Amino acid sequence: MKILLIGVAAFLTAAAVPAAAATAPVQFEPPSPTGPHRIGTVALHLVDSSRTDPWVAGRKRELMISIWYPARKTARYPLAPWMPKAAADRYLRDLGIPGKVVLGATDGHQGAPADRRLGRLPVVLYSPGANASRSYGTGVVEELASRGYAVVTIDHTYDAAVVEFPGGRLVTNPRGEITDFVKATKVRADDTRFVLDQLSGRKLPAGLTGLLDMKRIGMFGHSLGGASTSSAMYADKRIKAGLGLDGAVLGPVAEAGLERPYLVVDTPGKGGMATNPMLRTFWKNLRGWRLNLTVEGAAHNSFGDDVRLLRKVGLSKEELAGSVGTIPEMRALAFQRAYPLAFFDRFLRGKKSPLLDGPTPRFPEVTYTR
Repeated sequence: MKILLIGVAAFLTAAAVPAAAATAPVQFEPPSPTGPHRIGTVALHLVDSSRTDPWVAGRKRELMISIWYPARKTARYPLAPWMPKAAADRYLRDLGIPGKVVLGATDGHQGAPADRRLGRLPVVLYSPGANASRSYGTGVVEELASRGYAVVTIDHTYDAAVVEFPGGRLVTNPRGEITDFVKATKVRADDTRFVLDQLSGRKLPAGLTGLLDMKRIGMFGHSLGGASTSSAMYADKRIKAGLGLDGAVLGPVAEAGLERPYLVVDTPGKGGMATNPMLRTFWKNLRGWRLNLTVEGAAHNSFGDDVRLLRKVGLSKEELAGSVGTIPEMRALAFQRAYPLAFFDRFLRGKKSPLLDGPTPRFPEVTYTR
């Protein structure tokens, strides 16, 4: 189970990134979105005063989230980094590759005003894999925002690789990495409910008030983020549709199932429907619209920015194949851009996409199961 839930940070540590010759660092940037809207983003520090942190005694639970949204008049607003600087420095140091990779900018303009011409926006939550970061799904997140969604990304503190709080304060897992995945899934579901409460009740930054349509909420996640998605849906009926990207299923939702739409994306290898009994149980107990997509040539880290980042850090061909598969980068990115959008368009906007109806020549590597 563990290998299916690790983030790229843990994978790279395990893979022992080879020492590189003294050369100029390579630049990493997430893929640019293809939608018609420019993007704004804002980071928020949330403190749950009603909950003691489940990982570190004596502290209240606190989170960092980012909201990504269609924006206007973005020219004078700076681009957000893929990861905040202090967090990025710590992240690269922990990977053993400081000075070898430069983590560049996103296409999101920090604090840019929302495009109010689009009305209230459907909301999609994103939960990353274990020992990962909310940055890892930036490519998919920005694509959705460029298509008219408000996307909220969550760092699950003491589970994430590194979280940067205001003032440059950094928080990492005191034990090195998460190993109790059942507990982590429950904590993440609680985090998600708290975030939804905050988005519904708190005063959002200037320019975002009244922007979010809290009656149209979806969620997706990668790896343990997939388990977070299904468990959060089980705990909170405000989430209308869920998508797991090579995601685990843990906790009572496997036996209880869900009555709302759910899209299972998996790979032919370890952890897919064919070899994961818990995922098969969950699938059997889904009572609403359901679809299982298997992506030939993909591997566990083919469903986020890892598919580009891992090609920058000097892994061998065999190590790359084990992590991001043999699927070409541009095909993996095409899948990331097309299928989450089609899913959330159908169930949050009522726009039926033929992409979800059955096999298509556009994606010959995708197998459909209902």
